[in-house]
Amino acid sequence: MGYKNVEFTTVLPDNRKELLLEGKVDALIACYSIAETRLENFDFCPAYYDDKVIAVVQNSSLFETIEDLKGCTFGTMSGANAAPLLSIKLYEIGFSDGEVRSANEDNSDVQFDPGVWSKYPSYQELSDALEEGEVDAMVLDGAIAQTYMNDERHILDDFVVEEQSFGVATQKGSDLSPKVADAI
Repeated sequence: MGYKNVEFTTVLPDNRKELLLEGKVDALIACYSIAETRLENFDFCPAYYDDKVIAVVQNSSLFETIEDLKGCTFGTMSGANAAPLLSIKLYEIGFSDGEVRSANEDNSDVQFDPGVWSKYPSYQELSDALEEGEVDAMVLDGAIAQTYMNDERHILDDFVVEEQSFGVATQKGSDLSPKVADAI
């Protein structure tokens, strides 16, 4: 038994949380990771896909390990959780001391020791920034990275920012939550 009159709405990483919180959408589907901070606001179905947050570099950069990227610029997608996960990971592996040196007003460019991360409003712009050399590595979900892979890029095999699982998010306590969980 399905639902009639289903309407699909495009959401972006920057607005999807608010759209669900405000009830403008009933569910978030596709590449929305089940994270502790998100569980505070939403119900999630059981995980339907496991993935990793990874780093992609241009072959011409000759970067092969995360150590090669000391002092370099990492690009992430605005509204995605890759930037905070990256900051934590770089601190955990001793790559950074975890202190933010400077940040612009909207935190789209944050300087840490030893490097910078920049946020981009779309994955295409992030991919373009990697190609044009604005960033030295793009950090994103592996499932999404596959869309932007080509013969001129590779994934840093020795570096995983974090493993994560994707699920459908619904409003906390929604009648739809158990139905989605059963369907998945």
